[in-house]
Amino acid sequence: MALILKPGPETTLLAAQALRAGAVIIFPTETVYGIGCDLRDEPAIRRLFAIKQRPPDMPLMAHCADGAQVTDWVQEIPDRARPLMARFWPGPLALVLKRGPNVPDTAVAGGRTIGIRLVANPVAAELIRHLGAPIAGTSANISSEPATADFRQLSPKLLAQVDIALDAGTAGLGQPSTVLDVTGDPPRLIRAGVVPVAEIEKILGCPVRPV
Repeated sequence: MALILKPGPETTLLAAQALRAGAVIIFPTETVYGIGCDLRDEPAIRRLFAIKQRPPDMPLMAHCADGAQVTDWVQEIPDRARPLMARFWPGPLALVLKRGPNVPDTAVAGGRTIGIRLVANPVAAELIRHLGAPIAGTSANISSEPATADFRQLSPKLLAQVDIALDAGTAGLGQPSTVLDVTGDPPRLIRAGVVPVAEIEKILGCPVRPV
């Protein structure tokens, strides 16, 4: 059963230390609760997939606390991505970029890209800063079950298998992040979410390819 903690300076540091030691944890974001582990830790990534019952061909997302972490894990940031980052980061827009060589295959299903975003939730951001690396994560739910922004609605089965759960009450908007692939031209919408497509297209000055 997870050690359930209220977010605070000491508990967030404890959770980061647990991540460095291979833990899988549940943490709040500005969208829904996430489940994640250290992006550098392949055994923890495999455990995360098993806990969530996530198909291995579904990549995880890298949750970052600052722009330096982003550049450490991608090959390049295309020019078309920069105005989106300036407008929507930190926040609920994930950009799919070409992965860097240090990204574990397990995290991205062996693919050539990685979904990445800067988190706006202060607890998640502080957790990632303490960790010193991105959190490889996804929504905190068993695959095929709904995600939630309410800690009370998290799956007991999930809580029974993770190491730590940070209980921030109602943590986010209850909607997923928008995911946009900017490796091609025009960019391609992977998942509709909090950030409206119309706002993205206004920044880009062109339409995006639909899902």
